Amino acid sequence: PMPTIALLTDFGLQDPYVGAMKGAILTVCPEVTLVDLAHEIPAHDVLAGALALEACFTVFPEGTVFLAIVDPGVGSSRRAIAVEAGGRLFVAPDNGLLSLVLAAQPGAHAHAITSPSLARAEISPVFHGRDLFGPVAAHLARGLPIAEVGPAVSDLVRLDLPPAERTGEGWQGRVLHVDRFGNLTTSLRAGEIAPLGTPSAGSLEVRAGGRVLPFVRTYADVALGEPCALVGSGGRIEIAVREGRADRRLALAPGAIVVVHPVGGGSGRS
Repeated sequence: PMPTIALLTDFGLQDPYVGAMKGAILTVCPEVTLVDLAHEIPAHDVLAGALALEACFTVFPEGTVFLAIVDPGVGSSRRAIAVEAGGRLFVAPDNGLLSLVLAAQPGAHAHAITSPSLARAEISPVFHGRDLFGPVAAHLARGLPIAEVGPAVSDLVRLDLPPAERTGEGWQGRVLHVDRFGNLTTSLRAGEIAPLGTPSAGSLEVRAGGRVLPFVRTYADVALGEPCALVGSGGRIEIAVREGRADRRLALAPGAIVVVHPVGGGSGRS
C-alpha cells in the first residue's frame, strides 16, 4: 500500500508552517499521501491535541504514520519520540500528547529519536516539526524500522487527567475540553456508563452546572437551543446545546463536575 502520514498540529493555516513541514516530508518520501487531521488545535493545548488523536487514530488503516505536533517546549530538553501502537506509528514530542493513545494501547512501545541522519542538515531550535519530526515520519512511512530512530524508552510523559469516579448510583467526571461548537468533552467514557442503562432508552440523565440534562442519542433528540448529553463520536460523554454553545448556555468550562446517573437518581456534586 502507498504510505500515509496523518498530520495534527496547532500551527494554524495562516502561516506557512504546515506547508513547510509537508515540503520536508515530501523531500524524503515523495510518494506519500498526506492527510490533514487538524491544524487548528488551540495553540499549546496538549490535551486538546491528545483528545483529537484519541478520537480518530483507529479510523486509519494499520501502517499509517501520525505526525502530531503541539509542542510548547520546542527546542528545550523535552524528548522527541516515535511510538508503535495498534499497528500504527506516531511521531511526537514527549510532552503527553500521546497519553490517550498509550492508554488505549497498553502494548505500545516507544523509542527516543536520536539518530542525526534522519533529520534535515540544519535544525532550527524553534521548528522541529519541519526539521526533525517531519523527516523522521517520512522515513518511517518509507519502511524504516522504528528501532532505528533511537533507543527504546518507557518513561514517557503522561498527562495528569482527572479520573472518572464511581458514585453511589452512577459516574462522576469533569469537563476536559470545549470544541469549536461549544460542546463539552468530559473524562467519562461510553464504556464506563454502559452498565447504568441505555441513553437512547431514556434511562439516564446528567447533572452539570446545577442542571439536569437528558441523555440522548443525537442532537436532534432535543428541541432547538436545548441542552443535552450524549456519547460523542470519539466515545466520550459530551454536553451540547442543539445548534448552540453549551459552554456559554450552561456557563461551564474545563474542570466542571459532570455526573451521569439513572433517571431520578443523582448522587454526587455537580
